[in-house]
Amino acid sequence: MSMPEIKCTHIDKCCAASSLLQSIALEEAAISHILNAEGEKLQKAISLSCSLNDLVEINKSVEDMVDKLTTLETVLKSKLDFIRPLLADHDEPHHKPE
Repeated sequence: MSMPEIKCTHIDKCCAASSLLQSIALEEAAISHILNAEGEKLQKAISLSCSLNDLVEINKSVEDMVDKLTTLETVLKSKLDFIRPLLADHDEPHHKPE
């Protein structure tokens, strides 16, 4: 399977910044769904009265996922910091395209 190709003749800074911001928002939404699922996993394990060893193992699994999501949040924050100047340039209500 090949990688998708993006063929663009011209994308202005505002459009690119908007697309990047939308992708960050989608990733943040996905993170919230993953965190919710991890919380439900813990609640289910507790309600099933799993053994202490099982609860510790499940908790470790959730902890590992939260650690990975924390790393992803750091990456998303870096992306946002990168595009913030582009967004500020196009904050004006009557901005004319470049």
